Amino acid sequence: MITNEVQYRATLAHLRQFEEAATNLEANAGAGKRSRLAQVELDAVRAQAEDLRHEVDEYEQLRSGTVSTFEASSLAELATLLVKARIARGWTQRRLADALGVAEQQVQRYESTAFRSASLARICDVADALDIKISETAELRDPDVA
Repeated sequence: MITNEVQYRATLAHLRQFEEAATNLEANAGAGKRSRLAQVELDAVRAQAEDLRHEVDEYEQLRSGTVSTFEASSLAELATLLVKARIARGWTQRRLADALGVAEQQVQRYESTAFRSASLARICDVADALDIKISETAELRDPDVA
């Protein structure tokens, strides 16, 4: 997941490189039949480009401000939800850091480690700073286990 403008620009550059590589591989094969290895290589390059394109599209959609609802099917996905909310809010990591009264590097660490080092109180602070409402549901997976 792209979390900031630096990563966005780097991902765009990588995407262009993969697209160029795919074009070159297609051109090198010419109109003739590709070898099995050449086809596997081309498929791999195309798949990587598609993954990067998906990340770029997701970031651009979040950044556009048109997304306002996010879902997490587990507590572990809460970190991704917080990052998406920050991006959709139009906030940089620096702006969130300022709102929390911490250094920008601390927010970068939180996000890069999926908030593993953050306390529950800090995660609540992040949600409050971003002015997001989180709805929780707890469900026993196997209610018969005692």
